[in-house]
Parts: sequence; C-alpha cells; structure tokens
Amino acid sequence: MIEFRIDRRSGIATYLQIVQQTKQALRLGLLEPGDKLPTAREVVEATAINPNTVLKAYRELEREGLAEGRRGLGTFVRGTLGGDSADHRALRAELRAELAAWTERARAGGLEKDDVTALFTSVADERFDRPDTDHQKQGEPS
Repeated sequence: MIEFRIDRRSGIATYLQIVQQTKQALRLGLLEPGDKLPTAREVVEATAINPNTVLKAYRELEREGLAEGRRGLGTFVRGTLGGDSADHRALRAELRAELAAWTERARAGGLEKDDVTALFTSVADERFDRPDTDHQKQGEPS
C-alpha cells in the first residue's frame, strides 16, 4: 500500500502532494486498478494532516477518473497512467535500471541530489516540450 510523505516546506498544497504521489505510483506501476488507497484515518495517523485534506485529494483523483470511492469500503484505484502493456512495463524497468546507473555515476562524480534533479528536469523539459516529428502521430500536423 502507498505511504504518503508530506513535505510541509515544499510550498505545494498538501492535497496536491497526495495527488502527485498517487499519480507517480500509478506511472511506476506501484498502484494498479483495484488497489485500495489508505483510508483518511490511516493517512492522518501517518502524516498528522487534516482528514479533510485527504478527502479533498481523493475527490480530485476521482474527478480525474483515477480513483473511486465505495461507500463503507474505501477508495480504490480505478485508472492507470503511463501505459499498462507488458512492453511499457518492460521499458520502464529497463529505463529505471539505466537511470539508476546514471544517477550513481552522477553521485560518484560529486553531484548533489538537487544538481541531478535540475539536470534531469532540464533535459526532460527540453525533449518533451519541443516538437519532434519522429514521435508525432501520423496525420497530425507538424
């Protein structure tokens, strides 16, 4: 089961941190449709946040079609993110291993976690935010 970690100094609303962590777990395959999310009470006990904050996060996940509340049973994962085919799972596992090796190399070279995060984010933003004709769907305008 997912355990939420709340960073009160991040400047990101607590309910959004729960939403973002849930989405990340979905993308990484740590959560799958049918999995039960922790109850509001469990999250409150683990993080000392207001139960209404947890409920707000779960409502947002429901609004996005990623979760559904079942009266008396809890909140369950309903949707997925990041592709759920065997090919996608294999690719994620392969890329994760490569990224782990790259991160270890950066760490051994003396880079701090924030340096590595900034470097990765800048490359990801550069690659995903620009038009790339090799990855456009056929028939889509350039």
